[in-house]
Amino acid sequence: MTIRYILTWAITLVVAIYLARQVRKPQRWIGRPFLWLMNVSHSSLTDWGLKQVTIEKKFSVLDIGCGGGRTIQKLANIATEGRVYGVDYASGSIAVSRSKNASLIKSGRVEIHEGSVSQLPFPDSMFDLALAVETQYYWPDLVNDMKEVRRVLKPGGRLVVIAETYKGGRLDKLTAPAMKLLKSSHLSADDQRELFLSAGYDEVQIIEEKKRGWICAIGRKPA
Repeated sequence: MTIRYILTWAITLVVAIYLARQVRKPQRWIGRPFLWLMNVSHSSLTDWGLKQVTIEKKFSVLDIGCGGGRTIQKLANIATEGRVYGVDYASGSIAVSRSKNASLIKSGRVEIHEGSVSQLPFPDSMFDLALAVETQYYWPDLVNDMKEVRRVLKPGGRLVVIAETYKGGRLDKLTAPAMKLLKSSHLSADDQRELFLSAGYDEVQIIEEKKRGWICAIGRKPA
């Protein structure tokens, strides 16, 4: 094993770890290409997930892990007489999301805040619906974070978790190594159901799009 080989391997590993961290928590400049890619690649997944739940015009909606801000636009186009809020713990995501939704923010229909799912910067019982697209993987304390989301939901409000990969799904064998590299949770459909129930939700639904390997989990805050 030559020094050149060792250096090449070490550099490759460092770059892989750095890129993985940018996917998990994009920074202001370096992370912008990742946010753009997320907006594009997650669009169809988001559209499919939004069809699984009713969103009324006057709903107050929270997008948890708003990333590049495309989902906020989609929600604002549905909840046309309500308000849409985004929250993300990455400064790069906040900057890009605010830029993308500048006109909606100016009109007062959208607000975007920096914060963690573990301590959401919102009062109790504020939202009719909370949405997490491709972000639950990175929540640091799943059960307690799910309870924190439940806190900010109105009685009868729903949490919708949408993901393009899950344990036991069609793409599981391909994505499992990447999930491990990202230090992400990797839940099955049954795991999601148990998680929602453990966090105090009822009327739990698990919807699978098996051809694409997508999953949508929905739970209600008891009324």
